[in-house]
Amino acid sequence: MRESSGAGPDQPQEHEHHHGHGHGHGHGHGHGHGHDHGHGHDHTHDHSAEGASPRFLKVLWAALFINAAMFGVELWGGLGADSVSLLADAVDFFGDAASYAISLAVLGMAVVWRSRAALLKGLTMAFWGAGVLALAGWNAWTGSSPEPATMGWIGALALLANVSVAVMLYAWRDGDANMRSVWLCSRNDALGNVAVMAAALGVFGSGTAWPDLLVAAAMGVLALGAGRSVVVQALRELRA
Repeated sequence: MRESSGAGPDQPQEHEHHHGHGHGHGHGHGHGHGHDHGHGHDHTHDHSAEGASPRFLKVLWAALFINAAMFGVELWGGLGADSVSLLADAVDFFGDAASYAISLAVLGMAVVWRSRAALLKGLTMAFWGAGVLALAGWNAWTGSSPEPATMGWIGALALLANVSVAVMLYAWRDGDANMRSVWLCSRNDALGNVAVMAAALGVFGSGTAWPDLLVAAAMGVLALGAGRSVVVQALRELRA
Protein backbone atom coordinates (compact mmCIF):
# COMPACT_ATOMS: atom_id res chain seq x y z
CA MET A 1 0.00 0.00 0.00
CA ARG A 2 1.64 3.19 -1.13
CA GLU A 3 0.59 6.51 0.31
CA SER A 4 3.81 8.40 0.52
CA SER A 5 2.54 10.73 -2.17
CA GLY A 6 -0.09 11.89 0.29
CA ALA A 7 2.53 13.81 2.23
CA GLY A 8 2.69 16.62 -0.26
CA PRO A 9 5.67 18.58 -1.45
CA ASP A 10 5.50 21.11 1.36
CA GLN A 11 7.41 18.98 3.87
CA PRO A 12 10.51 17.49 2.28
CA GLN A 13 12.48 17.40 5.52
CA GLU A 14 9.70 15.63 7.37
CA HIS A 15 9.31 13.13 4.54
CA GLU A 16 13.01 12.47 4.48
CA HIS A 17 13.02 11.76 8.19
CA HIS A 18 10.17 9.30 7.95
CA HIS A 19 11.60 7.70 4.83
CA GLY A 20 14.79 6.88 6.63
CA HIS A 21 12.91 5.64 9.65
CA GLY A 22 10.80 3.36 7.46
CA HIS A 23 13.85 1.70 5.95
CA GLY A 24 15.35 1.25 9.38
CA HIS A 25 12.42 -0.78 10.64
CA GLY A 26 10.32 -1.85 7.67
CA HIS A 27 12.67 -4.70 6.77
CA GLY A 28 12.59 -5.91 10.32
CA HIS A 29 8.84 -6.12 9.97
CA GLY A 30 9.28 -8.34 6.95
CA HIS A 31 11.55 -10.72 8.92
CA GLY A 32 8.82 -11.18 11.50
CA HIS A 33 10.75 -10.16 14.64
CA GLY A 34 8.32 -9.34 17.44
CA HIS A 35 9.78 -5.96 18.35
CA ASP A 36 10.24 -4.81 14.79
CA HIS A 37 6.77 -6.06 13.87
CA GLY A 38 5.24 -3.70 16.40
CA HIS A 39 7.45 -0.92 15.21
CA GLY A 40 6.30 -1.57 11.67
CA HIS A 41 2.73 -0.77 12.70
CA ASP A 42 3.96 2.40 14.39
CA HIS A 43 5.61 3.35 11.14
CA THR A 44 2.30 2.96 9.33
CA HIS A 45 0.65 5.22 11.88
CA ASP A 46 3.40 7.83 11.67
CA HIS A 47 3.36 7.64 7.92
CA SER A 48 -0.35 8.41 7.82
CA ALA A 49 0.22 11.34 10.13
CA GLU A 50 2.81 12.60 7.69
CA GLY A 51 -0.05 13.88 5.52
CA ALA A 52 -1.31 15.81 8.55
CA SER A 53 1.30 18.52 8.18
CA PRO A 54 0.39 21.97 9.54
CA ARG A 55 -0.15 23.17 5.99
CA PHE A 56 -2.53 20.32 5.11
CA LEU A 57 -4.50 20.78 8.34
CA LYS A 58 -4.91 24.51 7.65
CA VAL A 59 -6.09 23.72 4.13
CA LEU A 60 -8.67 21.25 5.41
CA TRP A 61 -10.00 23.68 8.00
CA ALA A 62 -10.26 26.39 5.34
CA ALA A 63 -12.03 23.98 3.00
CA LEU A 64 -14.44 22.98 5.76
CA PHE A 65 -15.35 26.60 6.48
CA ILE A 66 -15.69 27.56 2.80
CA ASN A 67 -17.91 24.57 1.99
CA ALA A 68 -20.15 25.07 5.02
CA ALA A 69 -20.64 28.75 4.16
CA MET A 70 -21.34 28.04 0.48
CA PHE A 71 -23.86 25.35 1.44
CA GLY A 72 -25.96 28.02 3.15
CA VAL A 73 -25.58 30.45 0.24
CA GLU A 74 -26.53 27.91 -2.43
CA LEU A 75 -29.39 26.45 -0.41
CA TRP A 76 -30.87 29.92 -0.06
CA GLY A 77 -30.22 30.77 -3.69
CA GLY A 78 -31.45 27.44 -5.05
CA LEU A 79 -34.73 27.66 -3.16
CA GLY A 80 -35.20 31.28 -4.13
CA ALA A 81 -34.35 30.74 -7.80
CA ASP A 82 -36.09 27.33 -8.07
CA SER A 83 -32.88 25.91 -9.54
CA VAL A 84 -32.19 22.17 -9.29
CA SER A 85 -28.54 22.61 -10.25
CA LEU A 86 -28.00 25.14 -7.44
CA LEU A 87 -29.76 22.88 -4.95
CA ALA A 88 -27.66 19.97 -6.20
CA ASP A 89 -24.51 22.00 -5.70
CA ALA A 90 -25.73 23.05 -2.23
CA VAL A 91 -26.11 19.41 -1.21
CA ASP A 92 -22.64 18.81 -2.64
CA PHE A 93 -21.17 21.61 -0.52
CA PHE A 94 -22.81 20.08 2.55
CA GLY A 95 -21.38 16.67 1.72
CA ASP A 96 -17.94 18.13 1.15
CA ALA A 97 -18.00 19.97 4.47
CA ALA A 98 -18.78 16.64 6.16
CA SER A 99 -16.04 15.02 4.08
CA TYR A 100 -13.42 17.51 5.29
CA ALA A 101 -14.59 17.05 8.88
CA ILE A 102 -14.10 13.29 8.55
CA SER A 103 -10.68 13.84 6.99
CA LEU A 104 -9.60 16.01 9.92
CA ALA A 105 -10.83 13.35 12.35
CA VAL A 106 -8.94 10.44 10.77
CA LEU A 107 -5.71 12.06 9.51
CA GLY A 108 -3.64 10.98 12.50
CA MET A 109 -5.09 7.47 12.62
CA ALA A 110 -3.79 4.27 11.11
CA VAL A 111 -4.29 3.97 7.37
CA VAL A 112 -7.04 1.36 7.74
CA TRP A 113 -9.28 3.94 9.40
CA ARG A 114 -8.48 6.50 6.73
CA SER A 115 -9.40 3.97 4.03
CA ARG A 116 -12.65 3.15 5.82
CA ALA A 117 -13.49 6.85 6.01
CA ALA A 118 -12.72 7.19 2.29
CA LEU A 119 -15.02 4.25 1.59
CA LEU A 120 -17.84 5.97 3.49
CA LYS A 121 -17.22 9.23 1.63
CA GLY A 122 -17.16 7.47 -1.73
CA LEU A 123 -20.48 5.78 -1.02
CA THR A 124 -21.89 9.15 0.08
CA MET A 125 -20.74 10.81 -3.15
CA ALA A 126 -22.41 8.07 -5.19
CA PHE A 127 -25.60 8.35 -3.12
CA TRP A 128 -25.64 12.11 -3.69
CA GLY A 129 -25.28 11.56 -7.45
CA ALA A 130 -28.26 9.20 -7.50
CA GLY A 131 -30.32 11.69 -5.47
CA VAL A 132 -29.54 14.53 -7.85
CA LEU A 133 -30.61 12.44 -10.82
CA ALA A 134 -33.89 11.63 -9.08
CA LEU A 135 -34.49 15.29 -8.20
CA ALA A 136 -33.81 16.40 -11.76
CA GLY A 137 -36.25 13.81 -13.05
CA TRP A 138 -38.90 14.91 -10.57
CA ASN A 139 -38.58 18.57 -11.53
CA ALA A 140 -38.71 17.68 -15.22
CA TRP A 141 -41.99 15.91 -14.53
CA THR A 142 -43.52 18.64 -12.36
CA GLY A 143 -42.08 21.63 -14.21
CA SER A 144 -40.02 24.55 -12.86
CA SER A 145 -39.04 28.10 -13.77
CA PRO A 146 -35.52 28.83 -12.50
CA GLU A 147 -34.29 32.40 -12.19
CA PRO A 148 -31.09 32.72 -14.26
CA ALA A 149 -29.60 35.87 -12.69
CA THR A 150 -29.45 34.30 -9.22
CA MET A 151 -28.08 31.10 -10.70
CA GLY A 152 -25.34 33.05 -12.46
CA TRP A 153 -23.95 35.14 -9.63
CA ILE A 154 -24.13 32.36 -7.03
CA GLY A 155 -22.51 29.96 -9.51
CA ALA A 156 -19.67 32.45 -10.02
CA LEU A 157 -19.20 32.88 -6.27
CA ALA A 158 -19.18 29.12 -5.78
CA LEU A 159 -16.64 28.72 -8.59
CA LEU A 160 -14.31 31.22 -6.91
CA ALA A 161 -14.62 29.34 -3.62
CA ASN A 162 -14.01 25.92 -5.13
CA VAL A 163 -11.13 26.94 -7.36
CA SER A 164 -9.42 28.38 -4.29
CA VAL A 165 -9.88 25.11 -2.39
CA ALA A 166 -8.86 22.96 -5.37
CA VAL A 167 -5.65 24.95 -5.83
CA MET A 168 -4.82 24.56 -2.14
CA LEU A 169 -5.45 20.79 -2.33
CA TYR A 170 -3.68 20.21 -5.66
CA ALA A 171 -0.52 18.86 -3.99
CA TRP A 172 -2.47 15.95 -2.48
CA ARG A 173 -4.42 14.86 -5.59
CA ASP A 174 -2.42 11.59 -5.97
CA GLY A 175 -2.39 10.54 -2.31
CA ASP A 176 -4.22 7.62 -0.73
CA ALA A 177 -7.99 7.16 -1.13
CA ASN A 178 -8.79 9.59 1.69
CA MET A 179 -6.69 12.46 0.30
CA ARG A 180 -7.69 11.68 -3.28
CA SER A 181 -11.37 11.92 -2.33
CA VAL A 182 -10.74 15.37 -0.84
CA TRP A 183 -9.13 16.48 -4.10
CA LEU A 184 -11.90 14.95 -6.24
CA CYS A 185 -14.58 16.76 -4.23
CA SER A 186 -13.04 20.15 -4.93
CA ARG A 187 -12.31 19.38 -8.58
CA ASN A 188 -15.86 18.21 -9.23
CA ASP A 189 -17.26 21.24 -7.43
CA ALA A 190 -15.33 23.63 -9.65
CA LEU A 191 -16.50 21.82 -12.79
CA GLY A 192 -20.05 21.84 -11.46
CA ASN A 193 -19.96 25.59 -10.84
CA VAL A 194 -18.94 26.25 -14.43
CA ALA A 195 -21.84 24.06 -15.51
CA VAL A 196 -24.27 25.96 -13.27
CA MET A 197 -23.24 29.28 -14.88
CA ALA A 198 -23.65 27.72 -18.33
CA ALA A 199 -27.11 26.53 -17.26
CA ALA A 200 -27.99 30.06 -16.16
CA LEU A 201 -27.11 31.34 -19.62
CA GLY A 202 -29.12 28.53 -21.18
CA VAL A 203 -32.18 29.26 -19.03
CA PHE A 204 -31.89 32.96 -19.83
CA GLY A 205 -31.56 32.34 -23.56
CA SER A 206 -34.20 29.63 -23.94
CA GLY A 207 -36.72 30.66 -21.31
CA THR A 208 -37.04 27.01 -20.23
CA ALA A 209 -35.83 24.93 -17.28
CA TRP A 210 -34.15 22.27 -19.39
CA PRO A 211 -30.59 23.67 -19.22
CA ASP A 212 -30.85 23.69 -15.42
CA LEU A 213 -32.18 20.15 -15.33
CA LEU A 214 -29.61 18.80 -17.79
CA VAL A 215 -26.74 20.33 -15.81
CA ALA A 216 -28.12 18.90 -12.58
CA ALA A 217 -28.29 15.46 -14.20
CA ALA A 218 -24.72 15.79 -15.48
CA MET A 219 -23.53 16.73 -11.98
CA GLY A 220 -25.24 13.62 -10.65
CA VAL A 221 -23.42 11.40 -13.15
CA LEU A 222 -20.12 13.12 -12.25
CA ALA A 223 -20.68 12.40 -8.56
CA LEU A 224 -21.47 8.75 -9.30
CA GLY A 225 -18.21 8.37 -11.23
CA ALA A 226 -16.10 10.09 -8.57
CA GLY A 227 -17.73 8.06 -5.81
CA ARG A 228 -16.98 4.84 -7.66
CA SER A 229 -13.33 5.85 -8.12
CA VAL A 230 -12.89 6.54 -4.39
CA VAL A 231 -14.71 3.35 -3.35
CA VAL A 232 -12.57 1.19 -5.66
CA GLN A 233 -9.31 2.66 -4.33
CA ALA A 234 -10.45 2.43 -0.70
CA LEU A 235 -11.41 -1.23 -1.11
CA ARG A 236 -8.06 -1.92 -2.76
CA GLU A 237 -6.24 -0.35 0.20
CA LEU A 238 -8.35 -2.27 2.72
CA ARG A 239 -7.49 -5.56 0.99
CA ALA A 240 -3.77 -4.74 0.77
